[in-house]
Amino acid sequence: MKISVVKNAGFCFGVKRAINLAFEAAKKSRTRVYTLGPLIHNPQVVEELKREGVLPIQNLNEIRKGTLIIRSHGIHPKVINEAKKKKLKIIDATCPFVRRAQEKARALYKDGYQVVVVGEAHHPEVQGIIGYTDGKAVVINQHSRNIAFTKNKRIGLIAQTTLNFDTFKKVVGRVLEKTWEIKIFNTICNATANAQKATLKMAKDVEVMVVVGGRNSANTTQLTKLCKEKGKPTYHIETESELKKKMFKSKKRIGVTAGTSTPEWIIKKVIEKISELTRK
Repeated sequence: MKISVVKNAGFCFGVKRAINLAFEAAKKSRTRVYTLGPLIHNPQVVEELKREGVLPIQNLNEIRKGTLIIRSHGIHPKVINEAKKKKLKIIDATCPFVRRAQEKARALYKDGYQVVVVGEAHHPEVQGIIGYTDGKAVVINQHSRNIAFTKNKRIGLIAQTTLNFDTFKKVVGRVLEKTWEIKIFNTICNATANAQKATLKMAKDVEVMVVVGGRNSANTTQLTKLCKEKGKPTYHIETESELKKKMFKSKKRIGVTAGTSTPEWIIKKVIEKISELTRK
């Protein structure tokens, strides 16, 4: 039996940066430290941060003072202005790739383009990006049936950073048929794209795939989808406790990958548990 792990699976640069900023703030701050929503989409890491004093909130009305960490997904600029009015100390942990998408959206909007974001409308990253267009951006994905733009409309297209590149290309092709002028920025995160390529390559060579990461993580969910599309038995788990012996019955080659918000210690525990379950 062989267990293969995707190289560099787990935390990407942006997530590492956000986590380090949060732990540093918890250690140094003399006031309460908060994040608006979970800092990253991994429940186990969020719980660890809570133990260190970094508390997630859902609305700024819940606090009067303290330190606010802007999570890796970024937030709507109006929320930042509200935090400043409350005189909260702000630590910006927005992922650099998300920041780039925000800046491209704002620039396109100011230049008179109809901004179109390819992604999931309710994802916090996308909601934040929309804010940089004064709420005027349109969100579409591969499931959008009616992509209707007037022919004289100039379209500016960007992607949710965790989007699959092939999906982005397909949607771009559909939009091209609807307009006479389009400006496209590939704002997909390099780490996400590389993880997807490496995962697909591994899925071809193994008999079963285990994808480790939060169920609320877009990039982890995307990895699971890609593996299943290859026809391989695929299990999306958050921790090793979800693993069962029957998942690996008669399997000789097992692949493990993880989302960019999954810490190394969870991946290690998963590998140890698989080894234990498959040991004769």
